[in-house]
Amino acid sequence: MNITRTTIASLALLTGAAQADLISIQVENTLGGDNFFFTPVWVAAHNGGFDAFNNGQAASGSTGITQLAENGNTGPISKAFANSGAGGVDATLASVVGDGDAPVYSPGESNTFMLDIGDGSVNRYFSYASMVVPSNDLFFGNDSPNAVELFDAMGNFNGPTVIEIFGRDIYDNGSEVNSATNDAAFSTNDGQSLAEFNTIRSLFSDAGDSDYLASFLGSTTANGATIGSTFGADDLVARITINQVPAPASVLAFAGAGLMVSRRRRA
Repeated sequence: MNITRTTIASLALLTGAAQADLISIQVENTLGGDNFFFTPVWVAAHNGGFDAFNNGQAASGSTGITQLAENGNTGPISKAFANSGAGGVDATLASVVGDGDAPVYSPGESNTFMLDIGDGSVNRYFSYASMVVPSNDLFFGNDSPNAVELFDAMGNFNGPTVIEIFGRDIYDNGSEVNSATNDAAFSTNDGQSLAEFNTIRSLFSDAGDSDYLASFLGSTTANGATIGSTFGADDLVARITINQVPAPASVLAFAGAGLMVSRRRRA
């Protein structure tokens, strides 16, 4: 039985700024059935000045990407973003409590959020990051701060923007040895995590990566689910869809009421 959930929640209210652009962000786990999950997604809209990581380089502890990749903690990357001078806003988009396996995104789950990004002509660029679980330090995100341009320099929306994340777009942070039996996050497997000091690399760039994912088959996650299938390099893992909200007044009335709507489709 496939369950798709759509949730609309307000993450920010307009507060009298000179210009305020409101966007909707839909986050989907596109994997099927008993596949892998991913943690609450950190997102940010900024001036292009925040670079969280670079493929092929050692992960920087100062940006918080290692903490996110190893345990899904978005606090450090949010703090690094606030101190970066990139301006803009950030948020952590968690699956809604009461839906599925909140706060993580289970296979087939979808949630939509509203975010006020301020002036779109300034906060033109979009960044995102999330940990793939269970794993030791797998994550997805954009390694170029200018890769996703939501608005042009005049403040015109470029979207809808659709970001599709395939297996080949996932990264290994290179900070923890890949082992399903050595304290992989969000897994009930026992063991002690083992540090490593490698560079960030694309998943499936190593011959052993498929076997690593397969080693989780039959294991139980922290929320009681059993991993029964894995994904490959060409499988779509996640999708992020961004639209501009054309009628902020009506959205604010909806948000101000503190209303949250959940819809499930069963097939």
